Amino acid sequence: MTIRILIADDHSVVRQGLKMFLSLDPELEIIGEAGDGSQAVSMCRELKPDVVLMDMLMPVMDGIAATGAIRTEMPDTEVIALTSVLEDGAVVGAVKAGAIGYLLKDTQADELRRAIKAAAAGQVQLAPQAAARLMREVRAPEGPQPLTERETDVLKLLARGRANKEIAQDLVIGEKTVKTHVSNILLKLGVQSRTQAALYAAQNGLAELGA
Repeated sequence: MTIRILIADDHSVVRQGLKMFLSLDPELEIIGEAGDGSQAVSMCRELKPDVVLMDMLMPVMDGIAATGAIRTEMPDTEVIALTSVLEDGAVVGAVKAGAIGYLLKDTQADELRRAIKAAAAGQVQLAPQAAARLMREVRAPEGPQPLTERETDVLKLLARGRANKEIAQDLVIGEKTVKTHVSNILLKLGVQSRTQAALYAAQNGLAELGA
């Protein structure tokens, strides 16, 4: 099954470059390109991609606002922030808006391909520098609803970077059940993304990020 990708970046050279090396992988299919955040949102409504590669600094609507809009309207579409900026505001903003990953544009091609596949499978993808900043900056949700024992098990595995399929195998439950648990976890913690849920788990000593 191919992973359908939308590239959102205001530089056509960057879009062309990404398109060129990503299409070398038969598992990845580029279904559209957007030149600004607003276009990215409307194209997502129309095309329903699996993963969006989102630049943070774009005209009309920036990557953070676009990520928030996409995640609110289309929770099945995962967003990876792919950017040249590693400012605390951008990292924190993207993750709070619901991005599952935060990668820098100097990421190697094969690493990016792996990250896209992992994001499509529901794995949290963070550049190490971004993870360090997030742990410092993202505050744990205040007064979250208590999780059930099973939801806590799912959260621990999610924070360790496991994909939905792996969580399902580890806990001997169906993949759909895992997705339901994840939705409930996000709702109860009052967060937008698996990444924020993983940070919550790390901050509360439930799991180490990616361990």
